[in-house]
Amino acid sequence: MGLQVRMYLLVGLMFAVLYGVITGIGSALVGGSLVIYAILALFFVGIQWMIGPAMVGWMMKIKWVSEQEEPELHQMVAELAQSARIPKPRVGISQVPIPNAFAFGRTQRDARVCVTEGIRRLLNRDELRAVLGHEVSHIKHRDMTLMTLLSVLPLIIYFMAFSLIFSGGGRGRGSYGPLIGIGLFIVYFFFQLLVLYGSRIREYYADQGSVRLGNRPRHMATALYKLVAGSAKVPKEALGRAEGMKAFFVNDPSRALREVSELKEIDQDMSGTIDRDELTALRTKTVRLRTSAKIMEALSTHPNMLKRIKHLSSLVDTY
Repeated sequence: MGLQVRMYLLVGLMFAVLYGVITGIGSALVGGSLVIYAILALFFVGIQWMIGPAMVGWMMKIKWVSEQEEPELHQMVAELAQSARIPKPRVGISQVPIPNAFAFGRTQRDARVCVTEGIRRLLNRDELRAVLGHEVSHIKHRDMTLMTLLSVLPLIIYFMAFSLIFSGGGRGRGSYGPLIGIGLFIVYFFFQLLVLYGSRIREYYADQGSVRLGNRPRHMATALYKLVAGSAKVPKEALGRAEGMKAFFVNDPSRALREVSELKEIDQDMSGTIDRDELTALRTKTVRLRTSAKIMEALSTHPNMLKRIKHLSSLVDTY
C-alpha cells in the first residue's frame, strides 16, 4: 500500500477511535465537558508549536550559516528545495557530536534544515545530498504539522483518563469512572503506539522522497549504513544528551550498536558502503527480525534499519 495512503488511513483510524471513545463514554461519565480536554490538549501542543523551534535550536547547539560561509551546503539545499517546489529552508550546522541531520519548523516557509559536523566528515557529497533530500522531503510532506496533529489525540485521551480516575468518576456513574479511566489509559498507550507507527511511516516516505528528488537509492542506503556505524562509536553520554531529540534525526542513534551488526550482512564485500549489486540482491531476500527487534521497533520513532534499506532496494530502477 502507498505510504501516503497508509498515513491518511492512520490519521482516519485515530480520529475514528477518538470519536468512538468520546461518543461511547459521553459527557455523563466525565465530570465536565469533553471539549475542555480537547482545549487542554490543544493548549499544551500550541505551546510546543510556538516555542519548539527555539528549543530545538538551543538544545542542538545550532549555528545558522550564510551562503558565503557554506556555499556548497546552501547550493544542495536550494536545488533540492527547488525540485520539491518548496521555499528554501534556513540552513544550520549543529555542534552535537552525533553524525546526523534533521529538519524542523512550524510550516514550509518556517522550515530549517541542519546537519552536524560529524555527518559532513562521514559522508561524501552524493550521500550527504541524499540525506538532505530526506530532510527536504519531510518538509515537503508537512510531516512536522502532521505529527503535531497526531500528538494532540493521545493527550485528549490522557486528560479524560486522568479526570475519570481522580475526580470521583463523573456524574451518576460513581465506581465505574476509575475503571473506565484505567481502560482509557490503555487506549492512550495504544494511541502512542499509533503515533510511533506514523513516525516510522514518514521515515520510509522521506527516504522515497529523497529518491524522487534525484538521489540514487544506493547513496541513501550507504548514508544510512554509515550513520549507523558512526553513531555506534559515539560515547553513551553524548547519546544520552540527545535522547529527547532523536525523533528529529535521520536514524535512531540509540539503536546503532544493535543495527550495525544486522547491516553487515548487506555489505558483502566489507567496503563500508552498499553498492547497487548489494542493494539489488537484498530486494529478493526476506527480512526476518527477532522478537526483541520487533518490540524495539514498535516502541521507536524510526523503522528497523534493515527493513528500511530493504525498502530502498525496491526503489532501484523505479525513479
